[in-house]
Formats: sequence, structure tokens, C-alpha cells
Amino acid sequence: MKTIILTGGGTAGHVTPNLALIPSLKEAGYEIRYIGSYNGIERKLIENAGIPYDGISSGKLRRYFDLKNFSDPFRVLKGYGEARKLIKKYKPDVLFSKGGFVAVPVVLAAKHYHVPTIIHESDMTPGLANKLCIPSAKKVCCNFPETLKYLPEDKAVLTGSPIRAELLKGDRLAGLQYTHLSAARPIILVIGGSLGSVKVNQAVRSILPQLLEKFQVIHICGKGNLDESLIGTAGYVQYEYVDSPLKHLFAAADLIVSRAGANSICEILALRKPNVLIPLSAAASRGDQILNARSFAGQGFSEVLEEEQMTDDTLLNAITDTYENRRKFAEAMEKSHLNNAVHTIMELIQAVQ
Repeated sequence: MKTIILTGGGTAGHVTPNLALIPSLKEAGYEIRYIGSYNGIERKLIENAGIPYDGISSGKLRRYFDLKNFSDPFRVLKGYGEARKLIKKYKPDVLFSKGGFVAVPVVLAAKHYHVPTIIHESDMTPGLANKLCIPSAKKVCCNFPETLKYLPEDKAVLTGSPIRAELLKGDRLAGLQYTHLSAARPIILVIGGSLGSVKVNQAVRSILPQLLEKFQVIHICGKGNLDESLIGTAGYVQYEYVDSPLKHLFAAADLIVSRAGANSICEILALRKPNVLIPLSAAASRGDQILNARSFAGQGFSEVLEEEQMTDDTLLNAITDTYENRRKFAEAMEKSHLNNAVHTIMELIQAVQ
């Protein structure tokens, strides 16, 4: 039996594509193991999937001054030593890395033992962790056509992002039953990312009376972000987090309002859902969500409203216009070739060994 090690962590976006690959890897007969950080979000997600998990020491590589910059290199070195021991112990045939800083020592350890590595870069431009890993990789997968110019030509493969097959199996009726909403009026699904988004939450709630004149709203607002004053509002339901029933909420939605994290928007693309993207501002990030959103807008998949331009009027207009032109967006998404990422990546995994 061949063995594959998966790695990646720090956010849910560094884990969910790995989870999406697991059923196909099992079907192909691979023994699967995962290396992540000691107590990152990836640990719970992977252990819940029944995959053996090993934690290593992890430190963040920052571009700005922080006292942790003096201690984290030692954590990375410790993680590299731990990763080498695990690679030597499990003798994998291949490593698949989804990125995040915990992946750096794992990729370097795999290189030391001549284990072929495939990297997946979700965003438009490679982050620092993946930049450090790319020289050690056999192939680098990416989501956006624009990303290819940032990658070595002999390594770059445009694959799209692996999507969990279960998300495509939602049932609209089950979504309506779960939310107690009506089939008589269109439904907006608002998602602010795995931790929620205070600004998106506030903006949607600010125009809620106007939205509810025409739409119903499912609002996934993030942990600690429920608004108790809105509980019981007709046509509006809010959840901190939704796990398994999420596929049914996607199926029930006629339009999605979302941040522009790469994995989230690739899921929206796979679901062919008209959408309004509100990317995280450049002031609060390295600007990757803005680039992701602009790429989707340029391909005709999304309406984009940048955070700096978001007001009650601009958000209401963006939602209304997108819904009125929903067929145009759905037709553009239908023509996309980036909806078979699991199959493409599985072929790469088998080819590099």
C-alpha cells in the first residue's frame, strides 16, 4: 500500500482542500497520514475525519516587527526536526501540502528524504510559506489563471481547488426545513468566513429591513456574533457556525454574500451560485482576497463590492443587481473548466511518484 502525507494548517482554508481529497485517496488505496501543528484548527478537523494525525512545533514567519520573531525561528527548527523523524518513520511515497506555516518544515523534511511534493496555492499570488516551499516541490497547483505567471513554468498546473463532494449533495427542501424559511421568496445566504466578519455582519444587519421586503436571509455570522435583538425576526435566521447541514443551506440559497477567501469562492463556483463578494480590505490583509475577487469578477462569476466602498446603498444595490442578473452569473460559472480539481490533483499525485 502506498502512503501519502497531507499537511497544511493555520486556517480552515488550509485544511478543507485536503479533506476534499481524502475520499479519492482512500478509493485509490493510499494510507493517509496528516502532519499539522500541535493544537491548530487542522487537528480537530482531521481527527474528526478519522485520519491519523501528528503535531509538530510551528512558528509564523512575519514580515513585520514582533517579539515572537525572535523565538519562532527556534519553533520552526524544532518542527523541522520533528517532521524529519515522522517522514523517516512513515516513509511516504508522496507529500501533498496545502500551505500555511506549519507546512514549511514538513516540505523541507520531505525534500531531505527525496519524497516528491505537490503544493497547492489557493490565492492569486503565493503567500510567504508557499514561496519558501516552491523550490522543493515537483508541482504547484493553483486556482486562478493569473497565478501561473508567478510560478515556475515547469511546475505550475491550473487545477482549481478541491471541493468536498458532500457540498454538491445538498437538498433545498432539507435547507428550508432546517431554517424554517419559506419556498415562496428568494433566499440570501451570508457567510463571513470561518470566524465570521464583523463588518459584513454589521452591513447586512443595517439593511435587513430593506432586504426582508423581497428576500429571506440565512446569516452565518461566526462565533460570538449572534444578535439577540434579531432572534425571531420573520424571514431572518442566524447561526454562529453550521457544519453538516451547510450543504442544504447552499442548496436553499438563491444568492450568496461572502468574503473572498479562495476556497470559499471556489465552492461557490462549483455550486454555480450567483454571488456578491466583499473581500477583506488591504488594510487588514495582504490583499489576496481583493485579487481573488477581481479575478472572479473578470471571469463573470461574481459581483464585487470592496469594503472601502461598502455603504447601505451600495450593498443593497449590489445584492439587488446580482439577483436580477443571476442567470448571467450562473451561465458564466457553468462554462468554467476549474470544477474537476480532485481528479486533476489525483492524477498529479500518481504521476510524481
